[in-house]
Parts: sequence; structure tokens; C-alpha cells
Amino acid sequence: MQPLQGITVVALEHAIAAPFATRQLADLGARVVKVERPGVGDFARGYDQRVRGLASHFVWTNRSKESLTLDVKHPRAVQLLQRLVVEKADVVVQNLAPGAAARLGLSHAALKERRPDLIVCDISGYGDDARRPGPYRDKKAYDLLIQSESGFLSITGTPGEPSKAGISIADIAAGMYAYSNILAALLQRRIDGRGRRIDISMLEAMAEWMGFPLYYAFDGAPPPPRAGAAHATIFPYGPFPTGDGRTVMLGLQNEREWLAFCERVLEQPALAADGRFAGNARRVEHREELRELIVRTFAGLTAEQVTARLEAAQIASAELRDMAGLWRHEQLAARARWREVPTPAGTVPALLPPGCASGADSAAEAPRMNAVPALGQHTGAILAELGLDTAAIEALRAEGAV
Repeated sequence: MQPLQGITVVALEHAIAAPFATRQLADLGARVVKVERPGVGDFARGYDQRVRGLASHFVWTNRSKESLTLDVKHPRAVQLLQRLVVEKADVVVQNLAPGAAARLGLSHAALKERRPDLIVCDISGYGDDARRPGPYRDKKAYDLLIQSESGFLSITGTPGEPSKAGISIADIAAGMYAYSNILAALLQRRIDGRGRRIDISMLEAMAEWMGFPLYYAFDGAPPPPRAGAAHATIFPYGPFPTGDGRTVMLGLQNEREWLAFCERVLEQPALAADGRFAGNARRVEHREELRELIVRTFAGLTAEQVTARLEAAQIASAELRDMAGLWRHEQLAARARWREVPTPAGTVPALLPPGCASGADSAAEAPRMNAVPALGQHTGAILAELGLDTAAIEALRAEGAV
């Protein structure tokens, strides 16, 4: 039996943060009812058409869900949504604009009298606590903007120009904290029978992930410099070109590795005693001089030869892969991490969630990896569960409520 089997989640969600959180709940067996706008749906459905006509973000974050279309501006649709939550839900997750869920009667405060065991998770850019709203509560918050507000851009990129992360890192951070807090709330509910409100802020999620640079710049000290793909505070650690035009990533963590690097990779043992490079702090201080020495040595070697030397010296290294390289990664294939997931455009490969065993003894032990839903695919079935007959459902469709 999957750990969240029997748990129902009603999600008023769009884009990435909330859908990523609820997809992980679905992976663990929860029933996730995704409420979408009729005709349009989650706007992430329209981001691109890279997966056989479907959007890449949507396919990634919405498998194993049921799609219910409701026009929440229609009074009958709001009544049905409230009934669905009160009668069926264990958890409500929403990342609408601050205050929008409350106006629909779906705030924790509005629901806790009728459903004291209900867990409500609100995800917003800057937090939505009426007791401490803060001056940014109503500010629009997109992933890149939170990367900027959290200081992430200030330490990411090259010395000449900041860069964003290549993925929606602020959304992902918020989604992970929503997921873990919901799991904790479900465990707490088993103890005391009570629900709770969870207030997730994208800014606070990213600020937590910025813990290292925050403390590195403690008490007015200079922050970590932007260092491109290299490590800002450890050297050598990052990309180095080889003589065949390729790039090898490598990383040193301690003095034992530095000694082995000098002797077995650079084949210049005397460098280990060079005072300029004695200890990581001195190597960072003289990183340009050391980089020139490393590049000069690697210029006469292929990437395979450099990697072989690094492996022999037990120095960590990695291939600089692109997306095609990740699709065909040998380790993922060897560990049987790929599965097939149905979508409205046919089956597509999907990775098993981290932590889930590849060779589960039974289907009940495996993560749930069911279909990505078509817009409104489950509307009729869900409304029937609420007692509506076919005529009533068709009347709602005619009114544009669903």
C-alpha cells in the first residue's frame, strides 16, 4: 500500500510551485484533484509544445492527477468547489494570488469550523499571514524575481554579469517545502486529529537555501564572488578545457587530494610545496595563476586522458553533459530509473522519484506514475461523486460553470 493512499488533495494551482508539490503527493499515492479554468486550464499548459505538442513544465509536474474544470467566477462552480473540499479533501493546496482563495471561501479560517482536520497549504511569493503581512505581501512574484530578491542572482553568473538559474529554482524550493510541510502536517494529524494552515513563501524558501552565502557574508564580510561554473570559495573546483576541445569538471576538497592532484594528474609534485598554493585559501587567492598551470597541462591531453588521471588519483570529476547526455545517462539506465507515463499525446519517459526503489516487489510498493490528464478529463466523474446526475452536469456545462 502506498503511504498516502486514501488521502485526497484538492489543488487550485498553476505554474510550478504548487503543481510540483502535489505531483509528489500523487507519487506517494494521494488522489490529487486539480481544479482548472474551463477552456484554458493551468496556464503552464501553454508554455511550449515540446512534448509531442504538450508543454514540458506541465508534463513534468502533473502526472497522476485528475483534472476538474470549474469557472470559479460562477456561483454554482464556487458552491461545488466548496462542497468538494468539505466533503472529500484532506488537504487543500493553492498558489493563487494572495487573498483569492479566501474570497472563494477556501481559507483555513473559513473552513476549520466545518473541517477541523483539514490541512490548507497556501503558497505565495512573499507570505500571506494577516498577523504579519509585511510590505511585499501583495507584490507579484515570479521565479526570476524571487531569484533576484533572495540574493541568488548576486552570487550566480560571471564576475561581469549575474545569471539566473537554468531551472525554476525558487518555484522548486517553495514546492519542496510545501511538500515536506504537508507530510509533517499529515503525521501530526494522526496524533491529534487536527488540521493546520501552512504558509509557504517563495522568498523564505530561497532565503533558507541561501544559508551558506548568507553566513559567508556574516557581519558585513564580502559575499562569495560570482565565479561562473567554478566554485566561488574552493579551488581548483569547476570546468577546465582539454586539448581535444572538450571540458572536464573536477573538484578538490582537501589537502590529501591536492597532493594527489599535483603528483598524479598534473605530474608536477613540486607544486604541492609551492607556498602560493598551500591550503585552499591561498589557492583561491592565486586561482588565476593555478588555473593557467592546470590549463597548460590539460592542453596536451584529451578529456579521456584527463579523466583517467583524475580517477587514478581518486579526484572527483564529471562530464559536462547537455540534455541529450542526460537522457542517455548510463547510470540512470543501469539503475532502471525510467518508466513510461501516458499523456494525451501518447506515452513519454519519466524518471522514478528520487528515493523510490527501481525493483519494487509489487505494484503497491512502487510510486504511482499514472497519466498526465487532459484538460477537464475527470470533470464529469468528480461531479457525479458529489451527487450530480448527467442532466445536471450538462446544464452546468451549458452555463459555462464547468
